[in-house]
Amino acid sequence: MKIFKKEITAKIIGMFALKTLLTVAIFFCSVYVMLFIFILGRDLNSILLGMASLILPLLVTLIWSKKKRKKFFISWLCFTAFTLVACGINKAIVLHEESLRIKTDININVYDYMPFEEDSKIMKLDEEATLKLENNLPRVDGAAAVFPLYSAFINAVYPKTVEYRDGTFEYNNTVGGYKLLGEKEIDIFFGAYPSKEQIATAKEKGTEFEYTEIGKEAFVFFVNKDNPVENLTSQQIKDIYSGKITNWKDVGGNDEEILAFQRNEGSGSQSMLKRFMGDTPIMDAKTEQVNDFMSGIITQVADYKNYDNSIGFSFRYYLETLIANPNVKTLKVDGIEPTPETISNGTYGITASLYAVTYKDNPNENVRLFIDWILSEQGQELVEKTGYTRIK
Repeated sequence: MKIFKKEITAKIIGMFALKTLLTVAIFFCSVYVMLFIFILGRDLNSILLGMASLILPLLVTLIWSKKKRKKFFISWLCFTAFTLVACGINKAIVLHEESLRIKTDININVYDYMPFEEDSKIMKLDEEATLKLENNLPRVDGAAAVFPLYSAFINAVYPKTVEYRDGTFEYNNTVGGYKLLGEKEIDIFFGAYPSKEQIATAKEKGTEFEYTEIGKEAFVFFVNKDNPVENLTSQQIKDIYSGKITNWKDVGGNDEEILAFQRNEGSGSQSMLKRFMGDTPIMDAKTEQVNDFMSGIITQVADYKNYDNSIGFSFRYYLETLIANPNVKTLKVDGIEPTPETISNGTYGITASLYAVTYKDNPNENVRLFIDWILSEQGQELVEKTGYTRIK
């Protein structure tokens, strides 16, 4: 009899342990799946699946005896309500953060700027181009902000058989484009001057870049539209990005800490900031920790958020035309506003050249013909129409 009772007791303990283990596993899986979908999911199916995962803990009520089912059901209702409220708060915070973020690394919708299409947003010549290429077409790539321009060049000079992503007409942005040019996988890169690291990487592969200036652009700094500061001197900007000036009150603004945004290494604008700073060291970029949910916490350069006390930088055409956010304003630098006139006559002091970058000893003769046409009146007309400043 004692042995029988021991067996019953062991069985009861074993069943209780199993039920407890299953309960914990069900709740853990439910929470993980639901949070993963609620936080990262964007479409309706993901949201519905996340809500469905909340039903999973109801299985717990089938595991336990009838006496405990009511308690578990009430616990499930409390858990579900708490989870939905928490996810709602999280979603509201995410949406608020997104409303503040100015996407200075925005990937434009390239399909709005396709060549050979009637409704394309690219600028077009009023007459036929004086150059028409049919064979040995130069393979081109470029920065995001320059895509509308070199797409306009393609539209004017290349045959209509050329298609996006066909090996001839590419877009891989500054980092990807310079990598391909260094590997001689493309013939021309359109964009800002490369970073020292990009030049060095190309040389390691035996590639030497050659540069042809095809237009001018202003490198600009911008703040929230409600920031009372309208102008900064070049030295004040350097002091801000070196960490010497940390409060807006020191440059005529409010008594608030300056949040100075930077871009990722290798981007055209970050490379331009380094050239502007010269020998003045740039302070470490502000970073933020992001939970990617699968591999844990990762650290990345903080996104620009349109707080009253933040400052960012970009190129004029990119900021004012492609981003076109009404909640930011461009600062004057040394009292001069960046306009096509001040860029052209050199009174705005922080200008950047727009280049067609090739590699030395390229055997394709059409590369030079194409660049010469870009420097012609027709090519410069497209540069100006697109929103850059012509050099001729």
